[in-house]
Amino acid sequence: MRVLTRNFLREKFREYYLSTSLELPPGLNSREWGFFFFDDLGMHRHKSYLTREEVIDYIRGVTPAHIYHSAAYYQRPAAPTMKEKNWQGADLIFDLDADHLRKAPKTYPEMLKLVKEEALKLINFLSEDFGFTEKNISIVFSGGRGYHIHIRDPTILTLGSDERREIVNYLTASGLDFDSLFSYKLAGGDAGVKTAKVRLGPRDGSGGWAGRLNRKIVSLAEEIRKRPKDEAIRILDSAEGIGPKYAENFYFYVKDEHNFDQIKQGNLDGLKMGHKIWPNLIGSFIKEESVDLPYVSLQADHDEPDQPVTADVRRLIRCATSLHGGSGFRVTPLDRESLEDFDPLWDAVVFGENPIPLEITQPFSTEIKGESYKLQEGRTELPACAAIFLMARGVAELDRTQN
Repeated sequence: MRVLTRNFLREKFREYYLSTSLELPPGLNSREWGFFFFDDLGMHRHKSYLTREEVIDYIRGVTPAHIYHSAAYYQRPAAPTMKEKNWQGADLIFDLDADHLRKAPKTYPEMLKLVKEEALKLINFLSEDFGFTEKNISIVFSGGRGYHIHIRDPTILTLGSDERREIVNYLTASGLDFDSLFSYKLAGGDAGVKTAKVRLGPRDGSGGWAGRLNRKIVSLAEEIRKRPKDEAIRILDSAEGIGPKYAENFYFYVKDEHNFDQIKQGNLDGLKMGHKIWPNLIGSFIKEESVDLPYVSLQADHDEPDQPVTADVRRLIRCATSLHGGSGFRVTPLDRESLEDFDPLWDAVVFGENPIPLEITQPFSTEIKGESYKLQEGRTELPACAAIFLMARGVAELDRTQN
């Protein structure tokens, strides 16, 4: 990035910080702070501040490209080594990044849409399965390709890496024991009736993963019951490992009210060839329900590069309401309700429509505030909101030769 472009971006960021009231995290004086600057590739960390005013004065004075604070609370946050800092506890954080999704789309808008779906799924787990209240769940658009979810609840403050990894394993269904979802009961046994062992699957009213899977099973059965036969069989036939023959068996089975009630109660053995159908369906439901969480801690400065981000109790995370130096977008705090309708390409954009002369240095396509841009190399002029995004992304330079 040329000096002219860096200086321009720094000045625009400075204007933002001078005019904006930053939202700082609780316990800021116990957190480590770190910064990236426009003219320096390395992170400047191991900093601490006693008051809100100190943090804001520093930010306005030096105008960083990226602002981070620790998820952890330390006795001496400015100490140069982790041991000297004396760890006191940490928020539980989840860093959802579209780049790390199992099936990440290629376009930025599609990435943002998919990662928001994962964020909503995660929040549902945290509320329903873990019982965290809305006031203890902080949601933040990262300013880039994802969302940060912070849990600030006293019950999780001192959890270590192993316990946090167990939470990640639960959310991702990693190591989920398939057989543990099933139980057995004896049926029959009356005079002349042979005793049989009946397998019971996830049942109505169950908690945790069993309850989630029961709701998925019942929802599918309800959907099939209300569809015309041909349409219902097409839906079932598209499921992995079902096939048209089993699909027809399933259709006629769930149309019967008694059978449908048995499914809700977890009795999965009544369906002919059910031992072939249910494992495939339940396996696909587990994939749909589990949260896609990244396992690489990019900010870690210690020797555990493959641990889940959530398990890294010393991780630094972006400061809400700061600007993302790689996009110019606002790191936007949200609540559960506002997340539903949040569109980062509109709602995280802080710069306006004033035209900025640019030189596009490589072909690039994007969308900003409802406008689509398909740009080729060369000189052009774009609204500030798009121009700053492109310069921050490193695909355009400020062009002062245009008048």
